[in-house]
Amino acid sequence: MTNPTYEFRRAITRRPAASIVDGLRAEDIGTPDLDKMLAAHTEYVAALKSTGAEVIELPPLEAYPDAVFVEDTALCLPQGAVLMRPGAPSRLGEVAEMAPAIRAVYDDVREIKGPGYIEGGDILVTEREILVGRSARTDAAGVAELGEIAAEWGHKLREVFTPEGVLHFKTDCSLMDGETILATKRLDASGCFEGYRVLHVADGEEAAANAIRFNNLVLMAAGFPRTADMLSREGFEVVEISNTECAKLDGGMSCLSLRF
Repeated sequence: MTNPTYEFRRAITRRPAASIVDGLRAEDIGTPDLDKMLAAHTEYVAALKSTGAEVIELPPLEAYPDAVFVEDTALCLPQGAVLMRPGAPSRLGEVAEMAPAIRAVYDDVREIKGPGYIEGGDILVTEREILVGRSARTDAAGVAELGEIAAEWGHKLREVFTPEGVLHFKTDCSLMDGETILATKRLDASGCFEGYRVLHVADGEEAAANAIRFNNLVLMAAGFPRTADMLSREGFEVVEISNTECAKLDGGMSCLSLRF
C-alpha cells in the first residue's frame, strides 16, 4: 500500500437492522425502506470487494437503529485504532458492539474515555494531518483527547468547524486523493482546506460531497449527475450507489464502512 488514506486492504460494514426505521434524523423526510436499504448496502459491499479488499460484514443490531453507520464508532489508522465516544446518547452502546471486531484486526486499540464526545463522521484523514470538525456530535474535549492519542502515533491533528446545520464535517467533504478534497462551497469558504486542491460539488448537489475514495474507485451517492461527471472528467472512476434511504437518516457513503 502506498497511501493509507485511500488505499485499503480491509473494510468493516454492518447490515442494517429492521429497527432502522427508528434511526436518528435531523429532519423527518420519510421513513427508510429496509428492503431498499439492504439492496443498496449489498451493492456498496460489492463495490468495496471489487477492488480486491476484504470486507468484514457484521450482523444487524436491532437494539441500535443507527448501527449501520459504523464509521462513527472508530477511527482506523495505520498505527492503531481509536474507539470513539458518540455524541448521540442512543449510539454510545454501539462502540462496545464494534470493539471486538476492531480488536480482532488491531494490536493497538485506544479509547476516547470522555467526558468529551467525538464521532468518526467528523474526522477526515489526509496525508499531512487529521482534520476534526467540531459539531453537535463532536466537542472540544473529544477533539483534544483524540489529539493526544494521534500525537503519540506521529499524527498532526487540526481542529476545524462544521457548518451550522450540517450534522458531520464529512457530510460536506471527502478525500479524493493525496492532495484533492471534494467539498461543498460553504465548507471550503471557511478556509479549512487551504493548501489542498479542492473540487466543488455542483450547486444543488451538496449531498454528493459525502463520498469515499476506496482504492481505485470513488463511491458516491447516485442522483448527482453534474458532480459525477466532474469527477469523471478529473480522472476518477466513479461508482454511483443509491443513498435515498440512508439520506433519510442523514447518512452517506463514508458512514457505512470503516476502512483500513
